[in-house]
Amino acid sequence: MVKGYFFPTSARDCKFTGNFFYNYMMGIEFNPRIGKWFDFKLFFNGRPGIVAWTLINLSFAAKQRELHSHVTNAMVLVNVLQAIYVIDFFWNETWYLKTIDICHDHFGWYLGWGDCVWLPYLYTLQGLYLVYHPVQLSTPHAVGVLLLGLVGYYIFRVANHQKDLFRRTDGRCLIWGRKPKVIECSYTSADGQRHHSKLLVSGFWGVARHFNYVGDLMGSLAYCLACGGGHLLPYFYIIYMAILLTHRCLRDEHRCASKYGRDWERYTAAVPYRLLPGIF
Repeated sequence: MVKGYFFPTSARDCKFTGNFFYNYMMGIEFNPRIGKWFDFKLFFNGRPGIVAWTLINLSFAAKQRELHSHVTNAMVLVNVLQAIYVIDFFWNETWYLKTIDICHDHFGWYLGWGDCVWLPYLYTLQGLYLVYHPVQLSTPHAVGVLLLGLVGYYIFRVANHQKDLFRRTDGRCLIWGRKPKVIECSYTSADGQRHHSKLLVSGFWGVARHFNYVGDLMGSLAYCLACGGGHLLPYFYIIYMAILLTHRCLRDEHRCASKYGRDWERYTAAVPYRLLPGIF
């Protein structure tokens, strides 16, 4: 925050609210940097927390073996399914530069502490539970958890790939083997310039407006189900993710409605459900 007040990277991107607590929590600078190479938002979003997530999970597996002389299939499932997301992050890191944290949020305590502390401690909750409450799943249960996690990842990855491909090609691509359907829209930026854009209504984005979050939630539920039903603690994660992603969904809807106006109404008429078809 001190840097934002006295040494901002770009004064035009700073947001001062007059509220010290809000400025500290949500940040003043949009893209704070030190020199040419160190970008605070990029570093904190993808380095300490994501790397620690995997290292802590592996440490929990090692601790379980030390305490109980073996590693349960539940611990293996949690490590494998979560490692898939970590690998995906680094393999598709350029896509993550288009997420809401990077594109719309300023950098403050909320992002910095969340990425470095909240993420590696909360996201490894299942591994911690399994260290002291080892669970050996039946084969059908383990296969079910694995399939739920893999299908969730498939939806997450394919949905995000569809949108990324659509953006990169300006709609000149194939979604599920067909030319994508679009809603042509326009908006006015802060400088008064008129811009034109397209909203995708094909593929998973024709099923629901944030169907990629469904894949996230399926994966989150799989991690929890791997811990069995002996305690509520491991399920805090899916509760948290459901609240987080629902809030993000509504926040994004509000932003897009303000940005696109009547064009957004046309889009919501074409894709009526936000997250779960027939429900929400």
